Amino acid sequence: MKELLVGAKDRKYQVWERNSLSVELSGSNIFKQKLEYIHNNPMRAGLCRLPEDYEYSNARFYEKNEGAWDFLNHYEE
Repeated sequence: MKELLVGAKDRKYQVWERNSLSVELSGSNIFKQKLEYIHNNPMRAGLCRLPEDYEYSNARFYEKNEGAWDFLNHYEE
């Protein structure tokens, strides 16, 4: 736990970096690029062979119109 100890006012420990990289999704091409990047992350990390094989991804919803979450809507709808 020593390596997670931080001197922040609002927390004693911190696991993740707080510096997020925000990107404005100014058009459909940029949105599609970022969605593909997110879908490919588990594959690049060696967690699956294909993006749609990763259990916690919505890639299966976009690739095969299948998924575990009923609340998803296609971004083009």
